[in-house]
This record gives sequence, C-alpha cells and structure tokens, in this order.
Amino acid sequence: MHFLKSLSKLLLGSLLLSNLQASNNFDEEILSDTRKKTFDLNEKQIKEDSLKLKKDWINPINLQYTKYLGEDYKNEKSLISINQPIFRSGGIYQAIKYADSTYDSSSIQIDQEKKKLIKEAIKLLYSIEKTELNIKKTKLSVLNAKIDVDRKKEQVLNGFLDSSFLDNALLTLNDSKQSLVTLKYQKIEYINNFNNISSKDYSKFDLPKFEFFNEKEFIERNIDLAKAKADITKDENFKYITIAKYLPSVNAFYNYSKNHYTNGKPGLANSYEQDFGLSVTVPLDTRTFNDIESKKIEALKSKLAYTNKVEDEKTFYKNQVQKINMLEERITITKEDLGLYNSILTIIKEEKEAQLKTQSDLDTLQNSQKIKSLDLKLFEIDRQMELLELYAKLK
Repeated sequence: MHFLKSLSKLLLGSLLLSNLQASNNFDEEILSDTRKKTFDLNEKQIKEDSLKLKKDWINPINLQYTKYLGEDYKNEKSLISINQPIFRSGGIYQAIKYADSTYDSSSIQIDQEKKKLIKEAIKLLYSIEKTELNIKKTKLSVLNAKIDVDRKKEQVLNGFLDSSFLDNALLTLNDSKQSLVTLKYQKIEYINNFNNISSKDYSKFDLPKFEFFNEKEFIERNIDLAKAKADITKDENFKYITIAKYLPSVNAFYNYSKNHYTNGKPGLANSYEQDFGLSVTVPLDTRTFNDIESKKIEALKSKLAYTNKVEDEKTFYKNQVQKINMLEERITITKEDLGLYNSILTIIKEEKEAQLKTQSDLDTLQNSQKIKSLDLKLFEIDRQMELLELYAKLK
C-alpha cells in the first residue's frame, strides 16, 4: 500500500487476550496533493504568526514628514520617534514563551485535523471493502433465494405446499435483489467520497492492518491530550503576560526633528532638535484585578480540562476495548459455525452421491458456507475499523 509508509514502529503490549505486534501504518500519502498543500500552508502560516507574536513587544519606529505651504514661506519637516520598552517585569520573556506555546498548540491542532482526514480516508477504504463483501454475500443470497423459489414452486404445483410459501420465497428473492442494487450504489458513494479526499484510485491502496496496543501507550501518545497540555502552557504564559502588563515598565525613547529649509524667511534658519532618555511607567487601572483574575481562571480551566480529557480518553479506550471484545467473540462463534458447515457439507456431498440429496440442496449449503466465510471477513474489517479509531488518536 503506497500510503502505508510506517511513521514509527509501535511496541505493542497485551490487550484483551492477545499479545500482538504491528507497525503504525498511518501516513498522509493517502491525501490528495491539494489537501497536503493546504496543510503545508497552514503550518507556514502559524509559523509566521508565531514569529509575529515574538516581535509584538517591539514598538514600531515612527517616521513623519510634513510639508507646510503658506503665503509667505514654505517649510519641510521630518520627525523620527522611538519609544521602546526594555523592561516589563518579565513580560517580554513571557511574550516570547507565549508565542512558542501558541505555535505548539496550533501545530498540534493541524496534526489533529490531518489525522482526522486520514482516518476518514482509511475508513472509506474499509467501507468500500465491506460493501464489496456484502455484494458477494447478497449475490449468494440471491442464488439461494432462486433455488428456494424453484423448490417451493415445484412443491406448490405438486400440492405439497400452500401458495403462501411460494409468495414468501418470492418476497425474499425480491428483497435480496433490492439489497444488491442498494449496495452497488452505496459502493459508488463511498468511492466518490474517497476521491474527494485522495487523488489516487482507491484500488491502488491495500487495507492497513492494525493491532492491539495497551492503554498506557494510548494515553502517553494521545494527540488530544498533547493538545490539552499545550493549551495549559499557552494559557499559563498568557496569564503572566497579563500580570506584567500592570507592573512597572522601563522604556527607552528617542525623538529627532529637523526643519529642512525655510525658503529664505528671516529668523527661520535650518535647524534640528533631538532628545532621548528613559521613562518609568506604572499603569493604574481599575480593571487590573479583574483582568488578572480572569486569566488565572482561564489557566485553571485549562488544567481541569486536561484532567477531564484524560478521563474521557480512558473511557473511550475502554469502550473501544469492549467493542473489539464483542467482535472477537463474534469471530470465534462464526469460526465455530463455519466448522459445522464444513462437517455438514461433507455429509451432504456423501448423501448426494447416494442420491439422498439433490444438487440444489448441495448448492444451497455451499452458498451458505461461503456467506459464513464472508461474515468472518466482515467481522475482521469491523475489528480493524474499531482499532482505527484508536490509532487515529496517536501522535
């Protein structure tokens, strides 16, 4: 599978009754070029936004040019003004840290969106495969329904059965045919949805194979929890920026102005002025306490959100385990049923050779056996789709 370039090898632990190992086949190669380009541009944008945030504490240099037009004389004047904070009670350092933490949070969010889209594409591949298997199942059901109709028709004509049995057999055949039509169009819908995400043909991809991994690894590598942690750091830094905003700050200033010419007006010779120095500012704002407390509360909310998210993810993991457990049991039951079909089929073949059973009896059982084999594959795909939900949350 072209998109299954392993991002990393997972050391997989014991989950349920299995102790399996597999690689994390989860790659963005499944995405179309335009979608990958969009994610690349988003990453570049948040990088530029972060660099801009790092420079927000640097005030602009103001350049002003003025030209006076009067009846008696003309004058041009230029002005350069700089007022730059050089100390903000730790606010400058925190502003730089805030820019970095904002970048981390936004970067993880892009990864979340990317993984969500990859998961959707892989899920559609599974859905297409499921639909193809269901089409095979339904075709076999149609064959069995046709055999049953022929059998019932003969029994009704010979007076062994009431016509209502034939009606029911015909209804079953019709239902199977209608289901087959629905499945064919459902497959087309899945393919169209897949093509909306990927620019490659779905048939060029192989289905990925996911295996179990333990809860500890799920929590440690959970991308949603990584995002929640990044938000804590971001909100903590912003809290300190807010506090520093109301503490004393020291600014360096420089002003320079010059009259370029005076058009020969007496007493207005070319001249310039400049001044520079330091200023200390102590902001006094009646909203100071409320603003600081609000940011402290926001930081506390982020920590609580992370704690709640950990519990949510643990619950999600346990629920997925239960679903996988259920599918494992269904797979076991289906294998047992398949064993029974095989043993009965052996007996039917012997009875047919002895002319105790008809070819239609043998065909019906063989079709049912094939349907049961397809059920086994369908349950395995369902199991993979549940594991996909877990893998999609790994960073």
